[in-house]
Amino acid sequence: MRRIAGLLVVPLLLLSVAACGNDDDKGSDSSSVKNGVPAITKGAEFGQKPTLAKGEGDPPKELKVEVIKEGDGAKLKKGDAAEVNYLGQEYDESKPFDNSFDRGQPFSLTLGAGGVIQGWEKGLEGQKVGSRLELVIPPDLGYGAQGQGDIKANATLVFVVDIVKGTTIPASAKGTEVAQDAIDLPKVGTNTDGKAPEVTMPKDSDPPKKLVSNYVLEGDGPVVKDTDSVVVNYVALLWEGGKKFDSTYDAGKTATFPLDQLSIKGLKDGLVGKKAGSRVLLVLPPDQAFGDQEQQGVPKNSTLVFAVDILAVM
Repeated sequence: MRRIAGLLVVPLLLLSVAACGNDDDKGSDSSSVKNGVPAITKGAEFGQKPTLAKGEGDPPKELKVEVIKEGDGAKLKKGDAAEVNYLGQEYDESKPFDNSFDRGQPFSLTLGAGGVIQGWEKGLEGQKVGSRLELVIPPDLGYGAQGQGDIKANATLVFVVDIVKGTTIPASAKGTEVAQDAIDLPKVGTNTDGKAPEVTMPKDSDPPKKLVSNYVLEGDGPVVKDTDSVVVNYVALLWEGGKKFDSTYDAGKTATFPLDQLSIKGLKDGLVGKKAGSRVLLVLPPDQAFGDQEQQGVPKNSTLVFAVDILAVM
């Protein structure tokens, strides 16, 4: 089974830098490097956009993690959701290839979910919320021999990362059960053990023509806004035949959806307005899903069914 999460969200920097914007700020041409870690020559404080010196000599062959400022928050662990600001630059370059500071919006990720390069996974784990880090990432923990976008093959990467927020992600939605009375809609299991809920499709029923977004378990967390990022577990099926085509449970990893970048309208509209901690049944008619385009085995003009646990709002 191929996961389609990449089709649901516009690719982000750490998965693909093809979408990154131009950064016209020139980095310093200072040669200041200490223990293989280029110096921050400007904007050294947490929250400030930094300027990095160009690396000198051969870059480190191992991951280097330098704590510029240690925060006083909880330590990040695998499975936690985090929001970070960052600036990224190749070791032997004097100009950044991307940064979140200019966009004014932190980047959301879940540690251990495989959505970022390994240098980030290893470098962020165990660090405290509120910390500023500098990561020097060798190619085998970055983009390797293939490179990525404007990043050269076998490039050593340097990132300054501010850990803005960290959230422990529960294993399951655990809200109040809501009656599922509509006989012409799928029924979703109410288990709260972290395992995938069972989805039972209706027999001899035509799919709805409009978006369905119903509580299965109603949580008491914050209401999801269209500018939020949400951490979710989900199982996705085709209405026709009830065939499962995607599941975060099968992958063993949650997904993080920045809602303002979701490319599937029905998924975004169905989550906005719902409460964190909830399990939601979504039924997406074709015009709210992939329309007349076939996508990774999902036939064109398919009605899609999602059972989604909204585990956290970032």
